[in-house]
Amino acid sequence: MPVERTVYVLDDDEAVLRSMERLLSSANFEAVSFNRPDAFLTAASTFKTGCVLLDVRLPGMSGLDVQAQLNKTRSDLSVIIVTAQGDIQTAVRAMKAGASDFLEKPYSDHALLRAIEATLKSEHHIAREREVADAVRRVASLSPRERDVLDGLMGGRPNKLIAYKLGLSVRTVEVHRARMMERLGVRQLAEAIRLGIMARLMPRHAAANDDI
Repeated sequence: MPVERTVYVLDDDEAVLRSMERLLSSANFEAVSFNRPDAFLTAASTFKTGCVLLDVRLPGMSGLDVQAQLNKTRSDLSVIIVTAQGDIQTAVRAMKAGASDFLEKPYSDHALLRAIEATLKSEHHIAREREVADAVRRVASLSPRERDVLDGLMGGRPNKLIAYKLGLSVRTVEVHRARMMERLGVRQLAEAIRLGIMARLMPRHAAANDDI
């Protein structure tokens, strides 16, 4: 069965939409664009199976609100959330609500296309289980302090606030953060956050598997 290559893009910036349409078309995707959440949600019932690229900051309602409405009517559509740089709490909420992935601005064309390709694969649910298991394994390799620092970062707290909460110096937190990144095998904070989020999804995946 061929993989559906339709990507539904919701963004209130017309220039972004036009640029996105050109990029997706060049990669052999069918792009369907919307600049208003109400128009997007009204049309959602007619969508083919595919992927939704959803910006968090939208006029009238947030991308998370749109995601919540979409979950009620089209749970078969995979969602990739686009967040502002450093907006980690939003990414955590989105993935807990079922988003397949999140992209932090500014992102490269390669990162976007790679995320869409992975999401649209017919075996995505199997890959997702493997990704969750890998995230759990990596996070489990952290020391208790390193995990505390990761939890703080996932909560959107800066090093200074994490240090205050843990009763440590900022320098000590920076050392734990560097070691945490090294143990996880990542270079960017967004990658570490993604692993932390995926690891937290394990209970939900395990429960779903138990029901099968």
